[in-house]
Amino acid sequence: METRISVIGGGSWGTAIAYIMAEKGYPVRLWVFEPELPEMINGGRENRLFLPGINLPDGITATHSLEEAARDSDLIFFVVPSHVARKVLVQLAPSLRENTPLVIATKGIENESLMLMSEVAAQVLSPERSESVAVLSGPSFAKETCLHHPTAVVLASRNRALATRAQEIINTPHFKVFTSSDLTGVQLGGALKNVIALAAGGADGLGFGYNTRAALITRGLTEIIRLGRVMGADPKTFSGLSGLGDLILTCTGEISRNRTVGFQIGKGRKLKQILDEMKMVAEGVHTTRAACQLAQKHGVRMPIVEEIHAVLFEDKDPRQAVTDLMEGAAGDETDGGE
Repeated sequence: METRISVIGGGSWGTAIAYIMAEKGYPVRLWVFEPELPEMINGGRENRLFLPGINLPDGITATHSLEEAARDSDLIFFVVPSHVARKVLVQLAPSLRENTPLVIATKGIENESLMLMSEVAAQVLSPERSESVAVLSGPSFAKETCLHHPTAVVLASRNRALATRAQEIINTPHFKVFTSSDLTGVQLGGALKNVIALAAGGADGLGFGYNTRAALITRGLTEIIRLGRVMGADPKTFSGLSGLGDLILTCTGEISRNRTVGFQIGKGRKLKQILDEMKMVAEGVHTTRAACQLAQKHGVRMPIVEEIHAVLFEDKDPRQAVTDLMEGAAGDETDGGE
């Protein structure tokens, strides 16, 4: 029997996932929010808004209807921005078949509740459905994935059978999927790396070099591990694809949206002006608020995250933020710091 795939979210990454699945021969229904996208994709075979230059396989059918997108699906990818995830899940819920696997590829934390995306899904859809939820994360720029650049990601679920089945469906010769049972660690790594990427981009914009970037990546990883440990994640997860792998990509890749926002701020531009000019979402901006609140809630020191918050939302001068970070107490590098 043919496996039917749904992708909820027609941004760059949602479109890339639809591309991967359709290229493997699966029929894919892609839900898009923008009303002009169904005709653009179905007629022109290109998502010119979010993934220009990529010719999409004929197996992708775009729709503006959530009910149509999810109907009779065997596997659903959920790829909408974190700040609208709950709203879309509520609208999607009536169209879901019982126990249809849901693979969440959104990298973020809900600001209002401080919940991870899998927790939001469990709350909206019912706790019993948590066994049919997985998360997909790792270092994966959408366009490079569609161009068959070798890419490796991780799929996490507490349901081993689901993880193995989804891994089998998603794997391609160019897109390698590893599995994990650490839902918390995989999601925290994918969300928090965007905040550190803002810092790395800001340092680049200020004119600092590789020394500074390396320090931010390394100490940023330390902060992510601190928070992850107290939230129940396996620290080893953060040395893997969804942690260090994604952190390196997002902090160094010039097409990283979060690094780009940080770079522009380092150049002296204001956040609102930058975001007003962007078509796509820089998740790190939303995640910075949640990360600061989680650090305070759990009593965890996250000085880089705190300085990024001050720069984004308190109009602190980026150069002063760097100065304050360097003047702060260094301590023992291996100290947990909680």
